[in-house]
Amino acid sequence: MTRLLAPGRYGLADLHPGDVVETGSRVVTAAMIDAFADLTGDRFAIHMSREAAAEHGFAGRVAHGLLVLSLVDGLKNQAPAQFRAVASLGWDQSFTAPVLAGDRITARIEVVDMRATKDPGRGIVTLDFTVTNQHGTLVQRGRNQVMLLA
Repeated sequence: MTRLLAPGRYGLADLHPGDVVETGSRVVTAAMIDAFADLTGDRFAIHMSREAAAEHGFAGRVAHGLLVLSLVDGLKNQAPAQFRAVASLGWDQSFTAPVLAGDRITARIEVVDMRATKDPGRGIVTLDFTVTNQHGTLVQRGRNQVMLLA
């Protein structure tokens, strides 16, 4: 059963499979793409130039998939409903459509699995992420395992 979580902070004991968090949105700008390229050294042509992106069939500069994933993690951590996280344990993410400079992204996060750990004060949740742009196009999908406080 799906339940949209109200604003607040949620630990393992507060959650159930099917619980959902809807994030705010964020516009991906050319300045963000440039800054990410500066930080990482990833200057693949479709990220850096409209002309290069057009040569490869894109309507504009394409944001780095990992930049978008990082922004999604930030949206999760700024959502009105938040998890009492200790650490992210890993991501399995697919980049299903390009995110262009100027696109607005948002994420829907669903709790799909939960388990206790040896430490009774902590547990691990598996979260499904669905990331869409302003047109409702799926641009990323994936899973994140997070250690939470109980």
